[in-house]
Amino acid sequence: MRKRLPPLTALKSFEAAARLGSFKDAAAELFVSHSAISHQVKLLENYLDISLFERKARAVHLTKSGKAYYPIIREAFDRIAEGTELILKPKDHDILTVQLYSTFAIRWMIPRLPEFNAAYPNIKIRLNTSQVDVDFSHDDVDVCVMIGQRVSEDLHYDYLFTSEMFPVASPKLIAEHQLTEPNDLVGCPILQVHPSPHDWSIWLEDHGVTDIDSSEGLQFDSYDHALSTAMQGLGVALGMQPYVDKDLRSGMLREIFPGQRSRAGGDWYAVCRHERMNDEKIRLFRAWLLEALAQDSQLQPLMA
Repeated sequence: MRKRLPPLTALKSFEAAARLGSFKDAAAELFVSHSAISHQVKLLENYLDISLFERKARAVHLTKSGKAYYPIIREAFDRIAEGTELILKPKDHDILTVQLYSTFAIRWMIPRLPEFNAAYPNIKIRLNTSQVDVDFSHDDVDVCVMIGQRVSEDLHYDYLFTSEMFPVASPKLIAEHQLTEPNDLVGCPILQVHPSPHDWSIWLEDHGVTDIDSSEGLQFDSYDHALSTAMQGLGVALGMQPYVDKDLRSGMLREIFPGQRSRAGGDWYAVCRHERMNDEKIRLFRAWLLEALAQDSQLQPLMA
C-alpha cells in the first residue's frame, strides 16, 4: 500500500517559501496571494504537527525541522521536474532496428540509407545482419527484410520483389572453360552459399544439368563472399538481383548464359509485427523501402 503523502499544494508552497525565504516572493512565483501561501504552509504544519517556519515581522526563517525537511522536498520536486522535462523533450533520434541479410545490407541497403536519413533525420537506423530470419517473439527487431514465404498471421508482410538467379563468373574464367551452355559447367568450381543450399539445385534442375553436385564446391556464408570470390576468377557463383547489378555493369562479372534464369525459391518481404505496422517509424520506413525498390530499374521487371 502506498504511504500517505502530505497535500501536494501545501508542499509546493512550503518549497517555494523555503527556497525564496519569503511568503510574499513565493506567492508571486506561484501566482497566488500572500495569504494563500500562509494558509498552505499552516496546513502542512498542522498535518505534520510541527513548526516549519519562525515568522518574523518582515521575514520567515526555517526552524530546525524545516531545515531538515526542505532539502528532501526540494530534491523530490527537482526529480519530478527533470522527469517531466525528459518525457516532454523531443528525442534526438527514434531508433529503428532493421534486420537483413549481410549481402542485401552491403550491396543494396547501405548505399541508399543516406536518402532515408535525409528524409527522416530523427529516425536513426540500426542495422542487424544475420543469415537467420527474425523470431519476432524473442528478437528485439522492428522490421526485417527476408526472402521466403508468408508463414504467420501474427506478422505483416509487405511484398517487395521476386529474384531471379543465374550463373556468373569472371570473363577470364568463362573464356578459359569455354562456357557456352549449362552443361559446360561440369568440371568448373562451383561457389555455394550454404545458408541457401537449394539455390544452385533449383537452377541446375531447371536447365537440365544433372552431373553437378553443387555441395562439393567452396562454401560461403553469404552471397557477397561468393560473388567476390567469383570476381577473382576462382569459380562460378549464382547471381541474384539486386545483389549483382553493380558487378555486371562494371564488367567484373558476366552472366554466363543470358536469358537462362530461374526464379528464387521464395519472395522478398519486409516483415514486422502486425500490431506495430502503423507505428510511425515503421510506417515511414516501409513506405520509403517500397518507393526505393520501385525506382530500382533492375527490379522493376521482376515485380509481381
